[in-house]
Amino acid sequence: MHQYPQVLIFPFPAQGHVNSMLKLAELLALASLTVTFLSSKYNHECLVCHIDILSHFTQYPGFKFETIPDGLPQDHPLLGIDNPPPDCIIGDGALGFTFDVAYELGIPIIQFCTISAGCIWVYFSISDMIQAGELPIKVPGMETYLRCGDLPSFCRTIDINEPIIQLIIKQTHKITQANALIFNTPEELYGPIPSQIRTKCPNAKHGESFGQFPNTRWEEDKSCIAWLDKQQNRSVIYASLGSITSTSSNQLVELWYGLLNGKTNFLFVVRPNSVIGKVGEGKDVVKELSKKSKDRGYIVDWEPQEAVGWNSILESIIVVVPMICWPYFADQQVNSRVVRALWKIGLDMKDVCHRKTVEKMVNDVMVDRKEEFAISASEMAKVTNRSVSANGSSCSKFNRLIENPINIL
Repeated sequence: MHQYPQVLIFPFPAQGHVNSMLKLAELLALASLTVTFLSSKYNHECLVCHIDILSHFTQYPGFKFETIPDGLPQDHPLLGIDNPPPDCIIGDGALGFTFDVAYELGIPIIQFCTISAGCIWVYFSISDMIQAGELPIKVPGMETYLRCGDLPSFCRTIDINEPIIQLIIKQTHKITQANALIFNTPEELYGPIPSQIRTKCPNAKHGESFGQFPNTRWEEDKSCIAWLDKQQNRSVIYASLGSITSTSSNQLVELWYGLLNGKTNFLFVVRPNSVIGKVGEGKDVVKELSKKSKDRGYIVDWEPQEAVGWNSILESIIVVVPMICWPYFADQQVNSRVVRALWKIGLDMKDVCHRKTVEKMVNDVMVDRKEEFAISASEMAKVTNRSVSANGSSCSKFNRLIENPINIL
């Protein structure tokens, strides 16, 4: 009887990373691979808190969730005596220590780069720019649209020996040691960039997988669905601080005024405890703004959604929806510039949050330049949907990926 390999998947503990890796885990389980999804105890509790995810995955006989403690001493054994090691580890590209685990166990390691391919290439280029004394100046292949201010947020320091920069360089270099790479990006979206990444990892096999499992760490307020059902199709702008971003009360009010003064109704998601300030202050501000929104808008703590971060950009592309990007940190600066300058499917509100700016951008994407963005978004959607069609590049690469765990053992 043919034995499929046992695959261990370990995500970085942030919602966007977890959602992407859960989707990958489900796709592998559909292909009859035996899959273990490993999380810290805290993150597993967050995972199962608001959706019945355990029941969903019982349909896959070879799938199981496992947890590890949130903290262990340095000399703690990697695996218990009764737990044989998996045949392969799929680690999050943000977790370099998964390589150490794989090497100690003597098994292959596949890295799933959950952020965009463009940002991965920027990370690879940081070391070269430092050695050339060019940081921050240019990224090969992105010179025509990427500016200094579009580099990841940690590049804005004047000290190139800053620990966070050195950590990113170290973590990114570990990707080159992987037996295989999975990109969370259709290759067609970034032109030559994925090929350039492959020059850094010549010995690694490559696959693509993108999509998100609808996991949430917060209780969904489904009352907004009834409000949305009363609105005309594609007449509402959706605004959200996402799963990580925090903001001041002043910024929140500026963003709200910009939405309120725009020409369209809005749904505004303000995650609990996302407003910086005294205990309870943010909640009071949100409550007051909700009262003042009246018929123009609807404000909730969290709403039914599948994607956050880079995943939300992919989702917007697929459903042909233009974007206004207000980047917060890490890969978001790169992504927001690409949305505006390369794909031309939205606007980049980098380093500013003023009501007049928000109002103008809302009116541009929803009214004044709506057709312009709709045409660009439609073209990008065609490219992306082709890649996941039966004979598309992403589908073909994923089918090869399913065989990769067997081939690299």
